[in-house]
Amino acid sequence: MGKSLRLSEKWFNRGLWLLALVFAGFLIGLGGTLVGDLPQVEQQQRLEDFMDPAATAAAREDQRQAQLASRQASDALEQAQLRQTAAASSYQANRETFDNWLATRQTTQRPEQDAELIARSRALDELKAGERVAEQEVERQQQALLDAEQRADNAERSLATLGESAQSAWLEARRQAELRVFLYRLALTLPLLAVAAWLFVRQRKGTWWPFVWGFIFFALFAFFVELVPYLPSYGGYVRYLVGILLTVLGGRYAIRALQEYRARLALKEAQPDTVRREELHYDTALARLAKGVCPGCERPVDLKDPGIDFCPHCGIGLHDHCGACQTRKSAFAHFCHACGAAARGPERHPTGTS
Repeated sequence: MGKSLRLSEKWFNRGLWLLALVFAGFLIGLGGTLVGDLPQVEQQQRLEDFMDPAATAAAREDQRQAQLASRQASDALEQAQLRQTAAASSYQANRETFDNWLATRQTTQRPEQDAELIARSRALDELKAGERVAEQEVERQQQALLDAEQRADNAERSLATLGESAQSAWLEARRQAELRVFLYRLALTLPLLAVAAWLFVRQRKGTWWPFVWGFIFFALFAFFVELVPYLPSYGGYVRYLVGILLTVLGGRYAIRALQEYRARLALKEAQPDTVRREELHYDTALARLAKGVCPGCERPVDLKDPGIDFCPHCGIGLHDHCGACQTRKSAFAHFCHACGAAARGPERHPTGTS
């Protein structure tokens, strides 16, 4: 992944970064699906699993029988109420007819109608008795419905009591299951972080660096983002502690890398100009010159000053003269910009072809 000034290489490099992001996106999708499905490895336990089986079965059977009796009593009560209403209506209609007939008889005063009076009175009494029987049936069904509802309430209270006694054991089992699932997820994501750290140290500049960086992005996302919705109350401590550990290790690595880089620069600056130029990559030198810094020590240098041919900080040659036309040119150029002649001898970068 060396720096380059070629436009095509820049765009190709950007395309490889896009490949790394796409690869990371697919890995993130796969990892999210896997992390989300991990709870399926644990059997889902219900509150009933921790209740007394015999007592629970008996209470549920009582509840079922009570609910069945309640429905039957409710249906019978509706029928009894309809019969009571019909009996009351019949009695009321016959009572009004009897009252009208009785008023007519009192007006006419006809003794031959005394037998009919007795019969009508007896029929009216029978209708009244039927109405009372219907009322008693309604009362009986109301009592049956009340008894069934009370039985159902008692069974419900029994189940609630059994549930309360099993609540603590059920909650503890749920906490244990959550802990196991959390450890499963942690056992999946922590190795990903370890592999990503190894790849960052060893392979981030290798041939397959887009896939390496894609995996690194995936591992960081899986641990610090994808894992968050599934963390128990104490899971945040693990995430923050791992983050602190990674920060410390990464900071330590960066500090040591900086110190080693400075040591390499000091060692290079002590070497002869020719040796330093041979070890310096051609594209790297051009990229640093384009930024206005010395290719050898990376310190700022006024490259537009025609009087500066050597770096005032490390002494490496910055400009020389073409062997063919004597034009002043960059000491790192392979060809003269004035006549196109190839650089010769120590002016030519022996390992700088790209």
